[in-house]
Amino acid sequence: MYEGKALWDGDVTKDMATKRLPSRKEILTYRELSASIYIAFQDTAARFPGKTAVVDDAGRSYTYQNLAGKIRDFSAWLALELGVHKGDHVILMLYNSIEFCTVFLALNRIGAVAVPMPTKYKKEEVCSLFQKSDAGFIICDAHFEAYFEAYRDQTKMCILPEKAEKYALEPFLADAEALEVRLAEQKVKEDDAALLMFTSGTTSQSKGVTIKNYQIMHAVVSYQRILRVTEKEKAILPVPIYLITGLVAIFGLMMYAGGTVYLNKFFDNKRVLEDIRKYGITFFHASPTVFTLILMERENYPELPTLRMLVCGSSNMPPEKIKMLHRWLPRSEFRTVYGLTETTSPGTIFPSDASVSPYIGSSGIPIPGLEYKIVNDEGKEVPVGRQGEILVRGTNITEGYYRGSAPFMKGGWLDTGDIGYFNSEGYLYISDRKKDMINRGGEKICSFDIENLLLGIEGIEDSAVVGIPHELYGEVPVALVKLSRKGTLTEIKIKGILKEKTAGYKIPERILFADKIPVTENMKTDKKKIRQMFINLLHKENLHEKTSICESAGSSGND
Repeated sequence: MYEGKALWDGDVTKDMATKRLPSRKEILTYRELSASIYIAFQDTAARFPGKTAVVDDAGRSYTYQNLAGKIRDFSAWLALELGVHKGDHVILMLYNSIEFCTVFLALNRIGAVAVPMPTKYKKEEVCSLFQKSDAGFIICDAHFEAYFEAYRDQTKMCILPEKAEKYALEPFLADAEALEVRLAEQKVKEDDAALLMFTSGTTSQSKGVTIKNYQIMHAVVSYQRILRVTEKEKAILPVPIYLITGLVAIFGLMMYAGGTVYLNKFFDNKRVLEDIRKYGITFFHASPTVFTLILMERENYPELPTLRMLVCGSSNMPPEKIKMLHRWLPRSEFRTVYGLTETTSPGTIFPSDASVSPYIGSSGIPIPGLEYKIVNDEGKEVPVGRQGEILVRGTNITEGYYRGSAPFMKGGWLDTGDIGYFNSEGYLYISDRKKDMINRGGEKICSFDIENLLLGIEGIEDSAVVGIPHELYGEVPVALVKLSRKGTLTEIKIKGILKEKTAGYKIPERILFADKIPVTENMKTDKKKIRQMFINLLHKENLHEKTSICESAGSSGND
């Protein structure tokens, strides 16, 4: 077993103690933990009232004092006019905006449960999630009003004006003093639910993850201490704020520490780099896909001197890409993070600059308050360095899926669905997603390993490896590759290079080339789509081959 608290020094773990929650559950956390992210924000606003908290997509600035007033006004309208009470589920379908920030913190203030919806989803996908949410209220941008037309009779709705050139919540006001009376009667507690977030995947398989106030706050404080985040930080948020990374690891973290968040409504790699240079951004947390996209523009931005911290989570970040970032931005620290929606973002964090560490390729060490173990197929713990299923338990792990929508714990441990191992220093290495592990005739192949080898070949900019069905071996690896602008590699050349680096059974049976690697709505490599792409291609090739054989046989008969 690997215990987070034992792996960090006193600067990170100081003031940690066992705390009993109102529900009588005991957790290991920080002694002065705020009861909720809104209360933490309120404390920050009292310390830095005139400091800029948020800069929106149009470049408009909002101070902590200004934002606090907007939250106070809108929370009063929510409670007194719309009728939202503590514990109510409220759908948020809003783009990255000051309005999203206001609504989320206003809901947290009154103890309601925010249910963020992906703005990239289509109507059918959103409706599928809505039906699982038990939401009685909807707050959405006008663009999405039609998505919820069928639910008007069973919900109360707040529709934000289309193309608002100013703060869109201005009309929604109520008596703020009257709300104070209710808040005194219905005090928000640490173990009240704050978020209901749906995991990625098909909407029929998405699971609702219930996240409580204490889990958000433990995650935020852990990030703040480990990454040394202060009120001087300027963070850019160019990925959807409705994801756990955007909501907790960037927005929540900055509101707790007193930093400034710069919102981009949509992701654009060139705009991200322009804003980093323009605003003097110091903190950038993103996925491997996003870092791949900004690396493509590095020749146009040879220096970004203010960028102090690069943080990367959500998927495998190949060591070669980390080294590329370091060569480009040598003054920026790179920290790898491993986490899930179920871990409220951080599960492990790299304790130093991964780009110059002998442990590059690791996802870091468990944060304080969490415990890990690696088990085999029989559920027995394996020795250090041995690969197995990753299980985790602790403070910021969700207590369960909403309405028991999926099996959750194995004897009190969350099964992450990932395969990996710990080294003797307590560093976690992720080998693969369990579902992405390729079984070629009994030989197990980690897709991440092959992707990393491919990225080490000069001329390859990005890659994805998946397993597809095979008549003889059951499953074989295949690869989709994106070449750099100067890349002249062929499938035969790549296979030849791989033969010098790895066992023959691990070499992809087929290698296809693409202008870009498909990604999901959450900016992760879309392996399901890539797998289907290969299956469809091989099906067409087999049909063509059979047709050719039939035509050849027909011609012979006529002769």
